[in-house]
Amino acid sequence: MNLRDLVYRLYAHRVERRLDLAQGPKHIGVILDGNRRWAKASGGTTEQGHKAGASKIQELLGWCSETNVEVVTLWLLSTDNLDRPEEELTPLLGIIEDAVRDLAADGRWRVHHVGTMDLLPGHTQLVLKEAEHATIGNSGILVNVAVGYGGRQEIADAVRSLLQDHAVRGTSYDELAEIVDIDMISSHLYTRGQPDPDLVIRTSGEQRLSGFMLWQSAHSEYYFCDVFWPAFRKVDFLRALRDYAARHRRYGA
Repeated sequence: MNLRDLVYRLYAHRVERRLDLAQGPKHIGVILDGNRRWAKASGGTTEQGHKAGASKIQELLGWCSETNVEVVTLWLLSTDNLDRPEEELTPLLGIIEDAVRDLAADGRWRVHHVGTMDLLPGHTQLVLKEAEHATIGNSGILVNVAVGYGGRQEIADAVRSLLQDHAVRGTSYDELAEIVDIDMISSHLYTRGQPDPDLVIRTSGEQRLSGFMLWQSAHSEYYFCDVFWPAFRKVDFLRALRDYAARHRRYGA
């Protein structure tokens, strides 16, 4: 171990020791950004960047398991990403499929897909469904894998599902207009039944949500980290928790 690594470990331990985990977030959303830029900066290929990013996921979940985090939502592929050139998208989907299989094989996490399944290739759909089925009985952190996910698409899908549900019941549009409310729409989201994210972390220095959990993040705290996702360290995670614990959440009051 060199001096730099020793200093880093000591600093991380100091930050961790001072954290009040009772004040920590229960649900963390993470925008895993910067894989391609990390690869370019390190002289690697885009595929190598995505693989490095995928390998970081288990580390993050391990850190979360040391806290009181109960739900983690990982944005792995947006609906916009589906428009990338085939020579990049095909290997990226393969990397995501491998990452999801690894999550399922770990034995600790409960895997749940959030996103529009119909937009994804059949083999990707199968991997997501198998992972969710295989981990349904696990008691660890609920891991939402956002693949083929877009915040606007989620809201549109929720409204469509709501309309279809009430059409089957025979509810007229006038009757539905009288009773529709926030809770009713929430019950048709991809994350229905889950707590909204307390904290949203985005790596790579970009300071925007890009449509991530638009509905659910109305009262979330945001933490923007300058490092690219493959270089995200435990100390960066602990800093995010420290920053969150120092904030006074008013919920609009």
